[in-house]
Amino acid sequence: MAQHRYVYLMLLPVMLYYLIFHYFPMVGVLIAFKDYSIRYTFWENIFNDSWVGLKHFQAYFQSFYFARTFGNTLIINLYGLIFTFPAPIILALLLNEVRGMRFKKAVQSITYLPHFISMVVIAGLVIDFTSSDGLINTIIEALGGESIQFLVQPEWFRTVYILSAIWQEIGWGSIIYLAALAGVDAQLYEAAVIDGAGRWKQTLHVTLPSIAPTIIILLIMKIGQMMNVGVEKILLLYQPTTYETADVISSYVYRRGLLESEYSFSTAVDLFNSIVNFILLVSANKISKMLTETSLW
Repeated sequence: MAQHRYVYLMLLPVMLYYLIFHYFPMVGVLIAFKDYSIRYTFWENIFNDSWVGLKHFQAYFQSFYFARTFGNTLIINLYGLIFTFPAPIILALLLNEVRGMRFKKAVQSITYLPHFISMVVIAGLVIDFTSSDGLINTIIEALGGESIQFLVQPEWFRTVYILSAIWQEIGWGSIIYLAALAGVDAQLYEAAVIDGAGRWKQTLHVTLPSIAPTIIILLIMKIGQMMNVGVEKILLLYQPTTYETADVISSYVYRRGLLESEYSFSTAVDLFNSIVNFILLVSANKISKMLTETSLW
């Protein structure tokens, strides 16, 4: 450590960030088992004797909102796993086959751009595109169809959410797969060509197996976030008419915790959400290790 002290010094700010903003605030999960009161300071609430056990967890499990928020969170993330997760892989495979560097760079620049746009702007664009006189409805009407209120009808919310997520993250997500593809040994392709394999066979038997460890690691991490939904985007897009399919755990925690000041209850709900994520992450990692010998640890 003395020899590489400057390297460790460079690591210090990152360690401090995680300690201050991620590990230290974990003390606050104790209020999930207490009746938090704004009459007292945070530390007085932590060290007082107002323990209530699993009262807030039971209240959430017995409420009407449990089935709705848990189900919506799971369904939206399952849709994301089925449609959003493979999209960057497909784009990376397609870009890997492009030989014109100018066209390839142009496509990459265009697909990367939405990732760097503010979520507020993204939500505004989605609202404009899907409004009754927006671009999508203009095209539908030009083709002889009827205008659709996408963000007012509950059955359309998940479709809009997933498609906008693909549009926003497909380019940025493809970067790591393009990096993995750059590391594939060219001799493997040469051997496949000698054996008579076409481009499709090369993709199936050389490209995909070569980047499979990268895909598996990212899939494990995705499964470990199955109960997380971007609360900013949900809050910007949903409305009371779409609560049926749009209200998720994170948005429910926001309403109960910040708008209604039920801090202990919202902390209990969020802690339950984190525990489910942890169980999913450990389970996915163990199953992957058993089946593929690739895992996070």
